[in-house]
Amino acid sequence: MINKFVATPDQALADVRDGATVMIGGFGTAGLPNELVEALLRQGARELTVVNNNAGNGDTGLAALLAAGRVRKIICSFPRQADSHHFDRLYRAGQIELELVPQGNLAERIRAAGAGIGAFFTPTGHGTELAKGKETRVINGRHYVLEYPLAADFALIKAERGDRWGNLSYRMTARNFGPIMAAAATTAIASVHEVVELGEMDPEAVVTPGIYIQRVVQIPRASTLAGGVKS
Repeated sequence: MINKFVATPDQALADVRDGATVMIGGFGTAGLPNELVEALLRQGARELTVVNNNAGNGDTGLAALLAAGRVRKIICSFPRQADSHHFDRLYRAGQIELELVPQGNLAERIRAAGAGIGAFFTPTGHGTELAKGKETRVINGRHYVLEYPLAADFALIKAERGDRWGNLSYRMTARNFGPIMAAAATTAIASVHEVVELGEMDPEAVVTPGIYIQRVVQIPRASTLAGGVKS
């Protein structure tokens, strides 16, 4: 019987090795799988390459992972925000490597890895420092830059509902990078608030099919966050 549920986040993250590439879903704090990131922090893996939309907010979640010195390199689109002080400190001290990727390119590179695409040309970044050293080509009179897929050893994503096969649905914009990261990783781990029986999810509402998910952890929903917004 296929059952991808794991009892705790710590068990789900137990085999992350030093030097692994880890994708973490979320757009800022929306859809960030905080409980999984906290488990990764407790687990102890070091020298990680992290793929995320930004470089952490405040002192929790991804920011805490950075503050603990566990990340060797971050691949993201928005490293500088008002509360990204841990990344800022580490980068200025030369203690973390940054690969800056335009957001559309970041999403497409992840999607390409999941779709089995070897490489693709995009106009984004042409003529800038981001295209330095990359192959370029003129296609139909427009300049393009060659970009390669971005895969990972692990993907940590947050979903709303899931069943024991790993079929997932999301809560509004918390979806963001979750589906494409799940497809691009060797091991995709999802946290869910609600567990449903097989067949309860309308197939048309399944955003991430279970074939892309290896482990699922149920996280009880906090009643509210600040301002009365559900977590």
